[in-house]
Amino acid sequence: MKRLIRLLGALVAIASLTAACNTMQGVGKDISKGGQAIEKAAK
Repeated sequence: MKRLIRLLGALVAIASLTAACNTMQGVGKDISKGGQAIEKAAK
């Protein structure tokens, strides 16, 4: 359950990062970094 809460928190953080980005290239980088964070949290 704690892992699920952390994963949801990471997704919220990713959403806020992508909202702050103004370019498509920046969004791609933010999503990539967010995916890496989720992978680390899952391990």
